[in-house]
Amino acid sequence: MASPRNTYGIARLDVSSAGTHGWQVRLQRRGVKYAKYFSDRQFLGVRDAFDEALRWRDRVLRKLEEDDGIRICRRSPRNRSGVVGVSKVRVVAANGAEYEFWQATWSPAVGKRRCVKFSVMRYGEEEAFRLAVVARTEATGR
Repeated sequence: MASPRNTYGIARLDVSSAGTHGWQVRLQRRGVKYAKYFSDRQFLGVRDAFDEALRWRDRVLRKLEEDDGIRICRRSPRNRSGVVGVSKVRVVAANGAEYEFWQATWSPAVGKRRCVKFSVMRYGEEEAFRLAVVARTEATGR
């Protein structure tokens, strides 16, 4: 039928008492669930149902990968700096003192996040912003 690698997100369901025989595909990305059931009866057999489940799973995964590519470096309407990955942050210390800085963030790899901060007090508003933009550009190449 298929190697274990090919069954990612696909499980066999055989519940004779409920008359359920087929393949269940379940995936989740960024909190969104994708699921579909492929019954042996509808697809005229175990093999054909599995093949259809595999095709559907692969289409969903391709679509999710495309969407991830689109999602990267898209400017949010909430972005006030005008530069993706650059934001102004205000922190209140335990003693009540306020500190502002410009922060550059990026993802060097899936599941990894990096950031660097530039103090407004040390560099001034414009220079801190400029340094954050440069850091973001050098880190991502964009």
